[in-house]
Amino acid sequence: MNPDRGFRPRALGEIAIRCADIAAMADFYENTIGLQRLSGDHNSGIIFFGIAEGFGGHTAVLALFRHDAAPPQTGAGSSLHHIALSLPYSEQDAVRAWYDRIGQPYRVETFGWIGWQGIFTQDPEGNTVELVAYDASLKDG
Repeated sequence: MNPDRGFRPRALGEIAIRCADIAAMADFYENTIGLQRLSGDHNSGIIFFGIAEGFGGHTAVLALFRHDAAPPQTGAGSSLHHIALSLPYSEQDAVRAWYDRIGQPYRVETFGWIGWQGIFTQDPEGNTVELVAYDASLKDG
């Protein structure tokens, strides 16, 4: 770990794919591959499937995004929506401090339904990279 950063990703947290036919994709991943649906349906803009127990309470997931869902922050010609890497919640302040220090633009989003907080930025090709952490205090209700 570079001591200047103060954080280190520990695991892949999420794979996200834009889909032209989200119903067919969801059916494939649920019924052909056997992933467990966690949230969403073919009428929603996004469907989450559990892959495996992940790092630090963050379930590794596959996310299917309807192609016309909220504008993707990813390279226009890419089928990749974004990648998410898991790290401890206690290191998220270090991520923000590092990004601020090096002038890396980012945004923070909290997903209360599952207790995650993601810090989103973009790679040089415009693909979104999320450093995500779980903390029980982030869960709704």
